[in-house]
Amino acid sequence: MFGRTSKASAEGPAEDRRSDSDKTLTEPGPSNAQVKRATRTRKIWSLIASFLLLISVVFLILVEIGNINDRPVIRSTWFIRLDLSEVIPLSVPNAQLISSIAQTLGLKDDYYVGLWSYSGRNTGGTSEFSKPQTLYWFNPVEVITSSLLSGASIALPAKINNYLDLLRLASHWMFGLFLAGVCLNFIMIFLIPLAVYSRWAALPIAILTFLGALFTTVASILGTVIFLILSKVFNSVDQLNINATIGVQMYAFMWIASGASIIAWIILMGECCCCASRRDVKKGKKRGSKKAWETETVGVSEKPARGGFMSRGRQ
Repeated sequence: MFGRTSKASAEGPAEDRRSDSDKTLTEPGPSNAQVKRATRTRKIWSLIASFLLLISVVFLILVEIGNINDRPVIRSTWFIRLDLSEVIPLSVPNAQLISSIAQTLGLKDDYYVGLWSYSGRNTGGTSEFSKPQTLYWFNPVEVITSSLLSGASIALPAKINNYLDLLRLASHWMFGLFLAGVCLNFIMIFLIPLAVYSRWAALPIAILTFLGALFTTVASILGTVIFLILSKVFNSVDQLNINATIGVQMYAFMWIASGASIIAWIILMGECCCCASRRDVKKGKKRGSKKAWETETVGVSEKPARGGFMSRGRQ
C-alpha cells in the first residue's frame, strides 16, 4: 500500500505538468481570421470616416475652383453676385438711360466672386474672368472702377469703404483655412484605416481629423459671415441700385464639406474608446464581435484525418 501511494504521488505532478503543456499547445491565441472578424465593426466605421472625408475633399475642391472659368458647375459656384444692370435707381430722372451709358463705359451687368478670382458678365453677352490670385480678396471699389473706361468713374458710397479692411483680412484667413482643410482631409483619407490596428493610433489620427474639420468649419463660417454682411451693405445703399445675391450652391458645397469632416472626427473620437482594435483582441483586452468566437474555437483547429486504403484496412 505504501509503495502504491508513493508511486501515485510521484506520477501526479508529472501528469499535471503534461496537462499544462497540452493546454499551452491547444490555446496559442486567436487566429488571424478571428482577429479580423472580431474587429470588423471598427474597420467598417473607419472606412465610413474615410468615405466622409472623401466627400469633404470633393466638395472643398468644388469650392476652390468655383468661378475660375466658364465651365458648367464651376461658373455657377460663387459666393456673391452683384447685379449692376440697373445701377441707377429708378427714382432718378432718366435712370435707364444713365444705366445704359454706364454699361457702354465698361461696367458689367453682373459681378461674381469666387475664392481665387471674380468674373464680370453681361446678360446674354460675354464673360470675363480675372486671373486667379493667391490670397485673393474681392475689392468692389477697385473692381468696379477698373471695369470702366479710362477717365470714367462712378461714385460709390463711403459706407462700403468702411468694410474693406475687414473684408480683406477675413478673406485671407478664409483662403488659407480652406486650402489647409482640403490638404489635411485628403491626407487623412489614407491614414484613418490605420486606426483599426490600435486605439493609440486612433488618438493622433482623431486629432488631425479634428484640425481638418476645424479649418473647414471656420473657413465656412468666415465665408458665410463675410458675404452676408457685404450683401446687406450693398442692398442698403440708397444712392445706387446694386442688388447683391448670395450663391446658394457655393454655401451648400462648403457646409456639406464641413459637416462630413465633423462627422468623420466624431467617429474617430468614438474609436478611441469603443470598438475593439486588433491589438486589443490579440492581447485579450477585448473580444470584439461575438460572431468571431462562435464560428471557430480558440486554438489550433482539429481537421479530421483523410481516410485511405490503409486506414480502411486498419478499421
